[in-house]
Formats: sequence, structure tokens, C-alpha cells
Amino acid sequence: MLARRFTIVCLLMSLFGMFFAILVAEAGRSPRSWDEATRLCHLACPTNLRH
Repeated sequence: MLARRFTIVCLLMSLFGMFFAILVAEAGRSPRSWDEATRLCHLACPTNLRH
């Protein structure tokens, strides 16, 4: 019984840890270069080259 509770708690804590790591990694990430390129292309590219 104690081992089962310990396993459940460990699994829940590992899920929380992975979720928190994803949040921290996303917050510290710089914007992707292709996002900036597409925004500039929509503003400055000729209309016949856009898809």
C-alpha cells in the first residue's frame, strides 16, 4: 500500500516537473527567426510571391 502511494506521488511529481520545465523553457525562448521572416514578408513581399 505504501509503495503504491509512493509510486503515484512520484509519477504526479514528475508530471508536474515536466510541465514546469516546459513553462520555464518557453518563457526564456527568443522568438523564432521564421516567425519574424513571415511577418516581414507579409508586409514587404510582392503579392504574386505570397502563397
